[in-house]
Amino acid sequence: MTKKILMVLTSHDELGNTGKKTGFWVEEFASPYYAFIDAGVEVTLATPKGGQAPIDPTSTLADFQTSATERYDGDDVAQAKIASTVVLSTLNESDFDGVFYPGGHGPLWDLTDNKDSITLIESFLKAGKAVATVCHASAALLNVKEVSGDFAIKGKAVTGFTNSEEEAVQLTEVVPFLLEDELIKRGGDYQKAEDWHAFAVQDGLIITGQNPASSALAAEKLLAHLSA
Repeated sequence: MTKKILMVLTSHDELGNTGKKTGFWVEEFASPYYAFIDAGVEVTLATPKGGQAPIDPTSTLADFQTSATERYDGDDVAQAKIASTVVLSTLNESDFDGVFYPGGHGPLWDLTDNKDSITLIESFLKAGKAVATVCHASAALLNVKEVSGDFAIKGKAVTGFTNSEEEAVQLTEVVPFLLEDELIKRGGDYQKAEDWHAFAVQDGLIITGQNPASSALAAEKLLAHLSA
């Protein structure tokens, strides 16, 4: 039976009060998306607002291109899916086997406190289904709770974009919060590798990747979990 994965992207495109644009990071979508597609998985794309998911323009620069982003650039089907994402609130956990959240700075603003996203992740975990995030999208886990009322990441090994990586891209004063700090505040057992190195960790049903270089690794862990 075909496995089904939901990918949840940001709808937010304003980079704080800088006047610059943000959104999702192309590589963090493309690499997992093709890993899933190539494994025969059916993928649905959703955003809080539905419709066009905003792409972080920085992520389209030459320095950040990979074989996956180049494949996306020539893929009319994938581009059409990004242009017409499903409204998140209309979806139900029971229709999917797992969920994956690509990063980019956008999720810090619209997926941290999004009730539909929080409820969805809680229902996935309650149903014993894996939730994977990469980079800034680990923010989507911050306010997710267990039935007991504890934060879902309390005592769990987790990762996400590091404070030093945020400093390196000079956005420490622009972002609404520093992800590493917040994951630790929620009781997460925060782990990391050197800046920009691929690192992903799985603790039970929660899979997290540190940065753009970690997106394929997080996707592999989700696929391995689904086929176990």
